Amino acid sequence: MTAADKDSPLIFVVEDEADIARLIAGTLADYGFRSETFGTGRALLARARRVQPELAILDLGLPDMDGLQVLRELQESHPCAALILTGRDGLTDRVLGLELGADDYLVKPFEPRELVARVRSILRRYQKAAPAEPGIGGSLRFAGWHFDTGRLTLTHDDGREVSLSAAEAALLQTLLKRPNKILTREQLIGERELDPFDRSIDVRISRLRRKLEDDPQDPKIIKTVYGAGYLLSASVERLG
Repeated sequence: MTAADKDSPLIFVVEDEADIARLIAGTLADYGFRSETFGTGRALLARARRVQPELAILDLGLPDMDGLQVLRELQESHPCAALILTGRDGLTDRVLGLELGADDYLVKPFEPRELVARVRSILRRYQKAAPAEPGIGGSLRFAGWHFDTGRLTLTHDDGREVSLSAAEAALLQTLLKRPNKILTREQLIGERELDPFDRSIDVRISRLRRKLEDDPQDPKIIKTVYGAGYLLSASVERLG
């Protein structure tokens, strides 16, 4: 274990139960992460307007607003990686959380070491897909779209502009690194071990298609290769 320093990743934690908030913050500090804790969703969102975290850990049962709404507003205004940590284990909440941009979903009660492992896995995926990575940074063109990896925006040749969440941008960059190659769900999800019933990548692919495709039900850009994975069917040009 190592103490957190000023250069370590900053993690926001929204948790209204003080004992759990202290446990999370203490665990993160023990493993070298900085964190700030908030008792309400509005407090976290207000802080995010001034300071950008690398990751947000979100409870869903908050006193002032639903955690899914916090996630929605955070991804729309201040995109960052997100981990839902909650006592709500229903499939509907899990799917909605992933659709809104969460990178992972962990149900309470939790083992602190598992929380740290999932935080590390999420951060590794973002670091691997960061704009500064050789061969994938800057601006990219593909299939009539211009992808600004710094602003996390897509601009079409017809003038349409859409914003991506951090999770969507990381997934798109993974696809763009290997155009016209089949990538398995395991390759797309990164370091975390993939549960056979984990549909998080499929949900994120669906979100990307709704933003990229003229007809998401008949995709031309991100194609499904049944029994194998997904393929980005386009040539990719790096603009710098």
